Amino acid sequence: MADQAQRIRGRKIYEKFQPPKRVLLGPGPSPVEDRVLEAMAAPVLGHLDPLFLRCMDDIQEMLRYVFETDNRVTVPISATGSAGMEAALVNIIEHGDEVVVCIHGVFGERMLDIIERAGGKPVVVRAEWGRAIDRRTSRRR
Repeated sequence: MADQAQRIRGRKIYEKFQPPKRVLLGPGPSPVEDRVLEAMAAPVLGHLDPLFLRCMDDIQEMLRYVFETDNRVTVPISATGSAGMEAALVNIIEHGDEVVVCIHGVFGERMLDIIERAGGKPVVVRAEWGRAIDRRTSRRR
């Protein structure tokens, strides 16, 4: 980007950043659809705007349909899967609860950290990376 910069009165002036279309290679691959990109380019609404609140009500209703629940506090979380996992765990784990966590990769380790931070007592079951957890062959902590 430095090669695109121009100098005016000793200050760098940068051109508009135009990233190319890419396939996201986190868990996925997960390309972003054009209609999502278009929605992201729409004007921003504040979280207390009446239109935003109506939109959130619609999203909650659709989520309740997808997850087959009538729970009024079904809400979307704009974050990573790890953040969703943490939100779920910290809302159900109470201090001192025993929680079984199966670890055979990075997400199990993250779950262990979350359980400990939430005050739970982890019961750890480990398996070799790439293998399914098997109660007969797994090893505890």
